[in-house]
Amino acid sequence: MQYLNEIFHAAWQDQDPFRKVDELEGEIYRAVASRRTLRFEHLGQNYFAKIHKGVGWLEIIKNLVLLRKPVLGAGEEWQAINKLTALGVETMTVAAYGMKGRNPARMSSFIITEALENTVSLEDYCRTWPESPPDRNLKLALIERVASISRTLHENGVNHRDYYICHFLLARDSIQEKSEYADLTLHLIDLHRSQIRSHTPFRWRVKDVSGLLFSAMDIGLTSRDLARFMRIYSGKSLRLTLQEETRFWNCVLQRASKMYLEDRSELPTSVIRWA
Repeated sequence: MQYLNEIFHAAWQDQDPFRKVDELEGEIYRAVASRRTLRFEHLGQNYFAKIHKGVGWLEIIKNLVLLRKPVLGAGEEWQAINKLTALGVETMTVAAYGMKGRNPARMSSFIITEALENTVSLEDYCRTWPESPPDRNLKLALIERVASISRTLHENGVNHRDYYICHFLLARDSIQEKSEYADLTLHLIDLHRSQIRSHTPFRWRVKDVSGLLFSAMDIGLTSRDLARFMRIYSGKSLRLTLQEETRFWNCVLQRASKMYLEDRSELPTSVIRWA
């Protein structure tokens, strides 16, 4: 299976797209035995390419033993991008995609996405918040948008598996001189480990939300900020959320706290108060 947009269809006409992808040169972001990620330019436009080779039976068996779905190639990201786009969640735009081979341990695949220019990850954008608090309306708008995206994903059977604030890219032009930030744009990226089902299991919802909490513990969130996220994610009042979803939020807090304390001595004050 393969897909090429008009630009790459014209550029690679009558040529093997897998060979053309292997010939791409650019800034290498990741290079391991089974995957290469690079940023490159084509006709003045920047793109990212993820090129997957077979992961091997050992990697597949290891994941299955650990009850994890192995990532076999670019297919997961292709499907996830299409799913998020259908749900109205901002993500990446696919320029080219291909997969070949029937042996799951030796499949070759690639996905090329348009580079998201003039954006900044929430991890970088929020890094200075403890010393230099942001505009309150902007902070609330970001919390609400991330909570809303999280709810949309999980209500529609999608879980990310690497759900950290570094994987949300904020469009800089959507936050310029706006008091209400109604047009705030957040792109969710790095979907190659995402899973899609008819519904999202409890354990995977916990993993996503706890990862999100862990990655945001040092940006100066208050207990009120966390409560706002809980209300929007659950779609209920805080009172009902605490009454009906106690187990879920306790699991989220325990998992996030455990990750945080692996290399720190104590939790942030806001998390302690929430607990």
